[in-house]
Amino acid sequence: MPDESTRKSAAAIAIAAIIAASAIVLRSQGRLWTCACGQVYVWAGDVWSAHNSQHFLDPYSFTHVLHGFLLFWFLSLVAGRLWPIWQLTLAIFLEAIWEVVENAQFIIERYREATISIGYAGDTILNSTGDILVCGLGFWLARRLGWRLSIVVFFLTELVLLVWIRDSLILNVIMLLYPVESIKTWQLG
Repeated sequence: MPDESTRKSAAAIAIAAIIAASAIVLRSQGRLWTCACGQVYVWAGDVWSAHNSQHFLDPYSFTHVLHGFLLFWFLSLVAGRLWPIWQLTLAIFLEAIWEVVENAQFIIERYREATISIGYAGDTILNSTGDILVCGLGFWLARRLGWRLSIVVFFLTELVLLVWIRDSLILNVIMLLYPVESIKTWQLG
């Protein structure tokens, strides 16, 4: 049985490979490495600007933290016997798959027609990498907080996002799957 140091090293290599592979696939889909504006920011806070989803982090990064919470809960139930570091690696892998799917042209078009993301052109590879990493942070945070407290933090984060940007993970899913015109009108207000 490998010791903890070996497991962590192997997981770190696997996570780096997952992120590199997702970058290659995203580039093959036509995603830009960084913002077409020629600038690189760690944070772009205006969801209504052309910088949204183009830099390392943005307000939607918090929804990816919540992906980490959801993946922690899910993997705790279905893969609870895996070592935590491999649960984290699996969560990173699943988030990387989501980033590739989210940036497929048909999903981008769906965002444009069904949500408030009217001018959405997809994420840059830098932004997708940030989203994958903060998902891992969310997984780690949920693990540290435990089930009850992580559920409270999840819903508090949703509430803050609703007030701050008039969007959230739950609202985003609703609008992608079953758009509600009154929600869209409120979000645009």
